Amino acid sequence: MGWLTWVQASAQPVLNGPGILLRMPRPGDYERWRALREESRAFLTPWEPSWSPGELSRPAFRLRLSRYRRDARERGSYTFFVFDPTGQVLYGGLTLGRIQRGVAQSATLGYWMGERHAGRGIMSRAVRTICIFAFEIEGLHRVEAACVPRNGRSIGLLESCGFRREGHLRQYLKIAGVWEDHLLYSLLAEDWVASAGYHADSMSAPSLAGTRP
Repeated sequence: MGWLTWVQASAQPVLNGPGILLRMPRPGDYERWRALREESRAFLTPWEPSWSPGELSRPAFRLRLSRYRRDARERGSYTFFVFDPTGQVLYGGLTLGRIQRGVAQSATLGYWMGERHAGRGIMSRAVRTICIFAFEIEGLHRVEAACVPRNGRSIGLLESCGFRREGHLRQYLKIAGVWEDHLLYSLLAEDWVASAGYHADSMSAPSLAGTRP
């Protein structure tokens, strides 16, 4: 398992990366999540599906948690919140979703960052950490990500983490009410092994606690 160690402590994975902690959302995270999403609304909404009227409500958050737990149990998707090492300051979130087994062994990566924390390299560290989880723990062969062509921050993030541009997807997702073209990026297991992100001398070795759901 390389840098990662399983500890028989929790039914949900917790990833410790360099200066960050990734764990699945909990009921007690609601106020921090709501506040960060609300203050970052103008920053986030151009790149996300349209928010529903009750997007940030407590009932909607509870439904999210139920779906996240179910998906993790089925090993079809893992959603993490990104925190500071103490688990007190919420930075953003990311999802390793649409996990396919069998001949594909692939997943799709999605992410969001609170505006006040953007530009500090936090999401880059989070993406590198979840790639270790994807390739070393889940045994995946390929991780994909897609972003709107005018989203320079997202393009820079993916390319800095070793993702390669593969193509242009026409009207791929409905973002902010409009069918948007997306750029398709991917990272293969062998790309990861060959990249700086894999080597301990370029990134503090993360650890993982929890049992596979």
